[in-house]
Formats: sequence, structure tokens, C-alpha cells
Amino acid sequence: MSAPTGGGSSETSGGHAPPLIYKLGHEELVIRRRYEVLSIVNDILVGLWFLVGSILFFSAETTYVGTWFFVIGSVELLIRPVIRFARRVHLQRVPMASAVPTDYGPDF
Repeated sequence: MSAPTGGGSSETSGGHAPPLIYKLGHEELVIRRRYEVLSIVNDILVGLWFLVGSILFFSAETTYVGTWFFVIGSVELLIRPVIRFARRVHLQRVPMASAVPTDYGPDF
């Protein structure tokens, strides 16, 4: 996997940062709307931690490890508002006032 391209601080006409593009052989992985993608990945991890923790609670021998998965899931739940906060702060630091949308859309 090669280094991402398309970084920088400039924004597209829709008020979003340009996509990150990773070269994977003959393919490209394009990541748009980074905060939304980060929030979705976080939600998937929360679900996985709690699912694994729940399964581990079926056996008395694995209850301790299951408890740790619940703790990890709880930490992941705290990450979601941090992502939302970072998204809002980032949008407030955009230098061009016309590029900042008046409606921030759904919280991801």
C-alpha cells in the first residue's frame, strides 16, 4: 500500500476535505468524508467488542476476558462524541466562511 494522496488543507466545493487515495496494486482505496468513515469504523468496533464480550460471558472461564471486552466497548462508545466534537471544531477552523455549511448535517 502506498502513501495516501489528496491530503492538504484545501477543501472541495462541497465544504469537505479532498479524499484520501491509497494505491493498492492496480486498485485505489478512496476515502471520502473522513469523519463519517471514522465514526462508522468506530461503531463497527463497538459492536464487535460487545458481541465478543457477550459470547465470552457464556462460560465461567472466559468471564474475566469478556469483562475486558465490555470495558473496551465502553471506551469505544466514548470515542464517538470525541469524533463528533473533532468534526465540529475542524469545521469551525475553515478559513473561508463561505465554505462552512450552515447546516452541519447528521452527527456521525
